[in-house]
Amino acid sequence: MIPEFIYTIIVILLKIAVVVGVTMLHVAYATYFERKVIGHMQVRLGPMRVGPHGLLQPIADGIKLFFKEDIIPAEADKTVFKIAPIVPVFAALSALAVIPFFEGFVIADINIGLLFILAMSSLGAYGIVMAGWSSNSKYSFLGGLRSSAQVISYEVAIGLSLVGVMILSGSLNLTEIVKAQQQFRHGMFLFPQFVAYFVFMVAAFAETNRAPFDLPEAESELVAGYFAEYSGMRFALFFAAEYIGMIIMSSIAVLCFWGGWTLPPALLDAAPALAVVPGIVWFLLKVYIHIFLFYWVRASLPRYRYDRLMSLGWKVLIPLALANIVVTSLVKFFL
Repeated sequence: MIPEFIYTIIVILLKIAVVVGVTMLHVAYATYFERKVIGHMQVRLGPMRVGPHGLLQPIADGIKLFFKEDIIPAEADKTVFKIAPIVPVFAALSALAVIPFFEGFVIADINIGLLFILAMSSLGAYGIVMAGWSSNSKYSFLGGLRSSAQVISYEVAIGLSLVGVMILSGSLNLTEIVKAQQQFRHGMFLFPQFVAYFVFMVAAFAETNRAPFDLPEAESELVAGYFAEYSGMRFALFFAAEYIGMIIMSSIAVLCFWGGWTLPPALLDAAPALAVVPGIVWFLLKVYIHIFLFYWVRASLPRYRYDRLMSLGWKVLIPLALANIVVTSLVKFFL
């Protein structure tokens, strides 16, 4: 008979393998669907060469990056240069540990799950700063400086936007936050916390360095920003970290504002047959909607000027988030 602690370890390892494997598969095909979606929005076809409708393109890209030469600049700080791409990937993958994909399926169901995710996203910024500094390139250095200022600024907005959710749910545990939303007929914090949701989504674009806030890697002025000197698999790690970040931000939005893997009670009363569909299907569907939003905004909006970006964060989003906290607190206290 297997001892209980060994059984627990095996279950945790299996969960980690499933979560990481499925996430990395999503990362690979998120690049494909982004190219396809933006292609069709611009009246193009997108990838079509490798496999039917280009479905094998992510695999071809992965093989190409794996065999590309790993170039390290002669004047770079080689140790820091090599470590830098690993930091954001491990920070992003660590954040997946506390995300419940459906009821009962979470690697670590801790009471401070939301705080843990915010902490891991902060750690990811260190890898970007390390890459910008260690490359010994003015373009990389400027990209690293921009990114550190941008991420630190918008982390404040993200943290404050989620305080209203914490007040309404009375918990930092993501599973408890999802369950708290079921007390409402509409089954979501999206409606009472619409301002917070708006602040969160705008800040999420900046936090993941996505257009229109992709200033740290602005190719027209910084070549490729903080990873200008990277090639091969080290470049691919930065790329993967960005897409894992998109998935995590989309998952937080779904869990905190869209009811997670659940459906609104009012909708289930109207259509009881929907209760048969597994919760993971609803969770993934909601996450895909948010990831599509990232693509849509990239195809639609021009890049912000850097001073406008910082001004938006400090002068608009943070005051809005603070106002939302005050209003939510008053409503909670009096009702």
